Amino acid sequence: MLRNYFLIAFRNLRKHKSFSFINITGVAVGLACFLLIALYVQDELSYDRYNTHADRTYRLTRTFLSSEGTASLRLAQAAPPFGPLIKQDFPEAEQVVRTIDNGGLVKYGEHSFNEEDMFFAEANLFKVFDFDVTSGNPEHALVNPFSIMFSRPMAEKYFGRDNPVGKTVRLNDQFDLTVTGVFEPLPAQSHFHPSFLVSFSTFNDNRVYGAEQLRTSWSNNSFNTYVLLKPNGNPQRMEAGFPAFQDKYVPAEEGRKASAFSVLNLQKLTDIHLKSHTDSEIEPTGDMSYIYLFSAIGLFILLIACINYMNLATARSAGRAKEVGMRKVVGALRSQLIGQFLSESILLVTFALGIAILLLVLCLPALNAFTQKQLSFQQLLDPVFLSILVGITLLTGLVAGSYPAFFLTSFRPLGVLKGQIASTMRTGKLRQVLVVTQFTIAIALIISTVVVYNQMKYIQNYRLGYAKDQVLLLSDIGDSTTNYETLKQQLIRTGAVRDMGRSSRVPSGRLLDSYGGMAMKGDSMAPVKINLRGLRVDYDFIPAYQIGMAAGRNFSRDYSTDTSMVVLNETAARQLGWTPEQAIGKPFQYGPAKGQIIGVTKDYHFESLHQQVAALAMILTPRQLNWISIPLKGNVTASIQQVESVWKQYFPQRPFDYQFLDSRFDRLYAREQTQQTLFSIFAGVAILISCLGLFGLSMFMAEQRTKEIGIRKVLGASEASLVALFSQDFMKLVLVALVIASPVAWYAMHTWLSDFAYRTDIHWWIFLLAGGLTILIALLTVSFQSVKAALMNPVKSLRSE
Repeated sequence: MLRNYFLIAFRNLRKHKSFSFINITGVAVGLACFLLIALYVQDELSYDRYNTHADRTYRLTRTFLSSEGTASLRLAQAAPPFGPLIKQDFPEAEQVVRTIDNGGLVKYGEHSFNEEDMFFAEANLFKVFDFDVTSGNPEHALVNPFSIMFSRPMAEKYFGRDNPVGKTVRLNDQFDLTVTGVFEPLPAQSHFHPSFLVSFSTFNDNRVYGAEQLRTSWSNNSFNTYVLLKPNGNPQRMEAGFPAFQDKYVPAEEGRKASAFSVLNLQKLTDIHLKSHTDSEIEPTGDMSYIYLFSAIGLFILLIACINYMNLATARSAGRAKEVGMRKVVGALRSQLIGQFLSESILLVTFALGIAILLLVLCLPALNAFTQKQLSFQQLLDPVFLSILVGITLLTGLVAGSYPAFFLTSFRPLGVLKGQIASTMRTGKLRQVLVVTQFTIAIALIISTVVVYNQMKYIQNYRLGYAKDQVLLLSDIGDSTTNYETLKQQLIRTGAVRDMGRSSRVPSGRLLDSYGGMAMKGDSMAPVKINLRGLRVDYDFIPAYQIGMAAGRNFSRDYSTDTSMVVLNETAARQLGWTPEQAIGKPFQYGPAKGQIIGVTKDYHFESLHQQVAALAMILTPRQLNWISIPLKGNVTASIQQVESVWKQYFPQRPFDYQFLDSRFDRLYAREQTQQTLFSIFAGVAILISCLGLFGLSMFMAEQRTKEIGIRKVLGASEASLVALFSQDFMKLVLVALVIASPVAWYAMHTWLSDFAYRTDIHWWIFLLAGGLTILIALLTVSFQSVKAALMNPVKSLRSE
C-alpha cells in the first residue's frame, strides 16, 4: 500500500514539473534556513553544558544599589573575601573557586608578547570546571605560588614542540613563573577561554596584591567567584542568607548596612551566556530574546514554504477533483485518499530536504565566518538533532499536505463527475488568507531590516562629543612617567601625532570605577547622593580627545595643586543640582582628590549608545593609567610606522601591540550589525519563497482563465487592461498584508529600539518603502504570467477548452 502511495505520488510530481519545481525549491530554501538557524540556536544553548557539574555550578554576582534602592551597577564579579567566607558559612557549598583575568607581558627567551587571556585561578579550579590537562598534574599544578599553565596553542607559540613543564617564563619584567602544565583550549561554547592559568596563591605576595588585601578588600570587585553546590544544595536558600551574611562581614557605609547597598545573587553557570545582563562580563554574551526571535523567523520561513505548497495544491484541486471522484466511485476510502495526498507531500519534502542539506553545507562556511562560530555538518549527525530533523521533515510534510488532503477528499463523487466542484473553487478564500500571511511575514521582515539599518547609520553618524577617528591605543606601560613624557615629546616632534593622553579606561569601554564623592552641604562635607563614576586621567587626556569644556578649565601643569582637584561632566553637575558655571570652585572630594571642582566638560559618550551618559568625575593621577591614546595625523600607515619606531627606542622589550578606537567602537554594535545582515537575508528569502508561490498561483490562474481572456480580447479588451485585471487581485492581497504587517513590525521594532538610550525614529516612509518594494516585486512576478496570457492568440485561447 505504501509503495503504491509513493509510486503514484512520484508520478504526479513528475507529471506537473513546474509546480513540483516551485514547491520543492520553496520548501528546500525554507528547510535550509530553518536548519541553519537551528544549528546556530543549538550552539548558543549549549554554552558551558560540557562541564560535568554544570547543573550545580553558580556564579556569584554583585549589584550595587543607590540611596533610593535602585540598581546602579550590576557586576559579574565580586570582592575577594566573599569566596572563602561563603565556603566557611554555607554548608551547601561543596567548592568555591575564584579567578581573575589580568593580562600581561610574557617573555621566554627571544619570545615576548602582550597576552590578554591570562587568569589567576585557585587550585580547586579543576574540581569545578572540566579541563583537559595534557601535561602536568591538575591536582598540584596551581598549588604553589608563581606557577603557570599554558594552553596548548600558547605552549606551541612559546616553546614549539618542546615539553614546557619545568621551564621558567617572566611576567611583566617583574616575576619568574614556573610552567607546571599544559591544557587543551576550552570548547568554543564556554563563557571564558583562558590561554594561561596562574596560581591564585601568587596573589598572596605583596608585590602582586597581598594576602591582607585578599582578606579585607571589599571594594575591588574584580574577582570571578564560582560556587559548586552539593547535590542536595538549594541556591534559593543560600541566596536568602546573603543579606545577613553581608551585614556580618562587609563594613557599613554612610550609616547603611551592607545589605542596603549591595545585593549578592547566584547565577546558574548555564545561564551566563544568554541570560546575563551585567555591566561587566569576561567575554561578550548572547541574549535569549534573540534566540526566540531567530527561532521564530526560522519557523516563519518554513511556514511560508508550507503555505506555498498548500496554495498550489488547493489551486490545482479542480484538476484533481475528477481523480478523487473516480477513486471514490471504485471504492477508495477517504483515509486511503488522505494517505495518498500526505505521502505525496512527504515525498516532496524529502526531496526538498536533500537539496536543503546541500544548501546547508554550501552556506555553513559563510555563516561561520559571519558569526565567528565553528558550526559543522557533523552536528546534524547528533542523535538528538537527527531526531529533530526527522520530526521536522515529517511535520513539514504533514502540515503542508494536511489541508489539500482533507480538502480534496471531502468532495462528493457525484458532484465532481458532474463538474459542479470547479466553479465553487474559483474564489479560493483560504488561498487568499495564506498569501496574505506569507506577505505579512515578508513585509514585517523588510520593515525590521530598514529600521535596524537606520539605527546603525544613526549610531555611526551620532556626535559622540569626542574625536574617535584615527586614535591609536596602546596598553599599559606601567607607571614609568619619565619614559612616557620623553616618548610623548619625541612623537610630537615627528609630526605623526596630534597629541597624546593617558587614562585608566578609554572611550568604548565601561565606566565601572567609583570612589565615593563628597560635596559641601551646609558647613560640612557630606556624601553625594548620585551614582558618580570615576576616571583617572593625565593632563592631556581631555585635549587629546578634543572634549569641549562647558565651564572652567582642564588640569594644567601650571598648577601644582591640580592633583587634588576634580573635573566633572555636565551630567554630574546637573545631577548635583548645579549649572556648569555654578559648579566651578565648589569644594569636592573624590577618591584621593580632596580639593574643589575646577572644570566641567561637555557631555561625551564614553560608553555605548545603549547607555545614558553617566555622571563622571575625572581626577588627575600619575598611577594606574592603563591606556595611552594617540590621535594620528596625516597618512595612517606612515604615522603608525613612525610611532612604532620611536616606541622601540624607549620600550625595546615591549611589543608594539596597538588597536584603533573606532574599531573598538564598531565592536560595541557587532550584535546589531549581525542582526541587520540576518534580517536582510531572511527578508530576501521570505520574499523569494513568497514570490515563488505567487508565480505558481499566477501560472495556474492564467491556465484557469484562458477562455475568459480569449473572450475579453474578442470583445475588444486591450493587453494592458487584461494585465491590470489579472494582477489587481494579487495586489489587493499584498496591500492587506501591508496593513497587517505595519503595526506588528512597528511594535517589534519599537521594543528593539528601547534597548538604546539614543535611537532613531521609526519614520512613516519606512512602511511605504516596504509596501512599495513588496508590491513592485509581486507585480513583476505576476506580470510575467499576466502579459503572457494577455498576448495569447484568442483563437487558441477559445480552443483550449
